[in-house]
Amino acid sequence: HVQLVESGGGSVESGGSLTLSCTGLRTSGSLSIAWFRQVQGREREAVAAVWTGGGSTYYSDSVQGRFTISKSGSDAVFLRMNSLTSEDTATYYCAAGELWPGISWNSPNDYTYWGRGTQVTVSS
Repeated sequence: HVQLVESGGGSVESGGSLTLSCTGLRTSGSLSIAWFRQVQGREREAVAAVWTGGGSTYYSDSVQGRFTISKSGSDAVFLRMNSLTSEDTATYYCAAGELWPGISWNSPNDYTYWGRGTQVTVSS
């Protein structure tokens, strides 16, 4: 059973950095783990994903070069966020699915398990 818990959110000034953690994977099989973010009133947006089976990573254009997704063993995934701007302010969610990411890595429909989210606030 996969029960995801996010941590590491908080408030930071523009240009600063944060690292989010997603724990609770607890599976021996390969998973697609993704970070999504959502601002109230807007659709949930995919940020990054990693395939735990081979380590392939995927990024949205808006975070490419600033965010890094990584995994630690089979139980945790991290999102290192650098050069943060006010546009990055959102609630960040960790999600897990059993499908290989591929071209639909950014579709919420590909993910079965979701955490409750952690708030990231960037002040300008």
